[in-house]
Amino acid sequence: MDQRIASYDRRVRELFRNSELCQRLGKIEGIGPVTATALIAAVGDRTCFKNGRQFAAWLGLVPKQRSHGARAALGKAAGKQDPRSLWLSKLRQRRHPNVAAVALANKNARIVWAMLSGGTVYEHAPSVKAANARIVWAMLSGGTVYEHAPSVKAA
Repeated sequence: MDQRIASYDRRVRELFRNSELCQRLGKIEGIGPVTATALIAAVGDRTCFKNGRQFAAWLGLVPKQRSHGARAALGKAAGKQDPRSLWLSKLRQRRHPNVAAVALANKNARIVWAMLSGGTVYEHAPSVKAANARIVWAMLSGGTVYEHAPSVKAA
């Protein structure tokens, strides 16, 4: 049994390495080889979803979902200062951990849909400290800086 599992793990890693689309999805925080290959295999025709919301609903990521099963747990990432981590931290303070887990999965699903439907790549947002340093430097040098959250840009 262990050999079969190891064989399947190797096959998934191989598919991940050989697929440019899987590689792009793997750059999103929380999406690794297994999730990326599963999404690519399951979605098939990306045009059947009108928008990211429909894709998220197809995955089962809808508001106030009432389901039973394994409990979702989000660990604390101490010291992370990027906008996504700050958003998640604030959400976890206001909501139940399961709600925060579904919200994060929903956010990832919409990013995945944008990447699949538009041939785009994911760009991590800079940390708040790095962004602030760039803004201060630009202000001191007389330049203008526009900062924004993580984005998806055309490939």
